[in-house]
Amino acid sequence: MKLFTSFSIVLLFTFVGLAQRTAPASKTELAEITERGQMLYAYDVAAWHSTDAVMELSPPEGSFVRYIAQKTASGWIVAYGKLNDKRDKFLIAYEATQGETPKDFKVKKLDTPKEDAGFYLFAARAIDVALKDFGGATRPYNVAVLPAKENQFYVYLVPAQTKVGVFPLGGDARYLFSAADQKIVEKRQLHKSIIDFSVPADVKPQTGYHTAILDDVPEDTDVFHVLAREPKIPELVVTSKYVYRVAEDGT
Repeated sequence: MKLFTSFSIVLLFTFVGLAQRTAPASKTELAEITERGQMLYAYDVAAWHSTDAVMELSPPEGSFVRYIAQKTASGWIVAYGKLNDKRDKFLIAYEATQGETPKDFKVKKLDTPKEDAGFYLFAARAIDVALKDFGGATRPYNVAVLPAKENQFYVYLVPAQTKVGVFPLGGDARYLFSAADQKIVEKRQLHKSIIDFSVPADVKPQTGYHTAILDDVPEDTDVFHVLAREPKIPELVVTSKYVYRVAEDGT
């Protein structure tokens, strides 16, 4: 797939291995994609700003391996920690709690790490399984864990932004895990190759677009990409049969 931002464009597409659909995505399916994409963006914002707050405390090297965010009734809580040697506890060294805004986080340093045997433990184990299955990557990736239906949860692997003004899209995957047995229920490759979206200073794009070759629907990370990138413009997702428009708010 390829991303364009100019106004007058001739399209030529080749589709390989496309899932065959006989009808476009329903309103319900599109609403679910929107919701997951918006949650993925909110997770990313929480991870970003909580990390800034944690790093202000100059944590010792090795005090945590990864962060895991969880949405609560009062906002996001992001736990920074690591699995213990037996892999039956997640040891939380720093706990960042959202304040009045999505960018405001207060961090609590735990001199004695808090042992978690619930969500954070399950999420940490699932992340390790997903990373192993995904294989080696030649660039940094972000990981997000979101709740799903029927006592399940999603693990997303998404390429991280490494340059200011350059926003990656593609090369991502979504795993569905069972909370009961920590096993992969479903793996969905969302996109194949990675596009680095950027806009020259003298260009004012009206929309971006890319072709979808794996399925005839937009993906959760298409919504995330629109919400995360600058400038704020919609995205056209062009499949072999349909064209979808992701609005600036992710719908």
